[in-house]
Amino acid sequence: MDYTEISYAVADGIATVTLNRPDKLNAWTRVMEGEVRAAMTAAANDEAVRVVVLTGAGRGFCAGADMNLLADTSAAGADTRPQDHAPGAIAGGLDLPPDFSLRYAYFPTVPKPIIAAINGPCAGLGLIMALYCDVRFAATDAVFTTAFARRGLIAEHGISWLLPALVGHANALDLLLSARKLNAGEAHRIGLVNHLAAADALIDQVMAYARDLADNVSPRSIRVMKRQVYRAVQQSLEDAILIGNAEMPGSFASEDFREGVAHFVEKRPARFSGR
Repeated sequence: MDYTEISYAVADGIATVTLNRPDKLNAWTRVMEGEVRAAMTAAANDEAVRVVVLTGAGRGFCAGADMNLLADTSAAGADTRPQDHAPGAIAGGLDLPPDFSLRYAYFPTVPKPIIAAINGPCAGLGLIMALYCDVRFAATDAVFTTAFARRGLIAEHGISWLLPALVGHANALDLLLSARKLNAGEAHRIGLVNHLAAADALIDQVMAYARDLADNVSPRSIRVMKRQVYRAVQQSLEDAILIGNAEMPGSFASEDFREGVAHFVEKRPARFSGR
């Protein structure tokens, strides 16, 4: 596929998806939406890809929805209808509850870890996309905002579920109601991001983390555990335990389990097949 608003590259088991409208701080458009979905589908179905990195070109991650898109939506007024049910699950994705097949909620179905490398401003819809990633790294000078309340909007596309799950209800309400800006240090302190890095070292640190996953961790383990974690948000503790118990025989019988034991005993690098 020829991409116009993102770039997509695969090297050493890592797919890098870069939002590529740097002159607009990578503001989100319908074209970008379709291209990101296509890239994530390609990564999900490429056996050479073990990890996905999502980042932005230039000095920003994603400034949210493009203002022209917002202006068009405003002009349409009450005739505008949300299209969250339109896309459906991605081909080759994990078997998760239907919630995760909705418009922006499909990242958890990608059977590989998605790491957000937040290199600058991250706002509105851009923040939502970062929160749907599995792990978040941020540059120390990155700035975050939900933005919606200052545009007369509501908590869109699942952020009212995502934020409390990550940072707790009190912090989520603070960020949503005030739509204030928070710096990377506060974002890290409250659990919005997992790791911080100096701006000039961010991509190197993200790639080192991604390469460790690609080289040393079983793709089968990642696939199963990611499915377990995202299913667990709608399960009881008992459900989670019983499902884990049901998954154990398959892991014991897998090639990756035999390799996991062998490389440890033989004191050599792992050669996981994903099977």
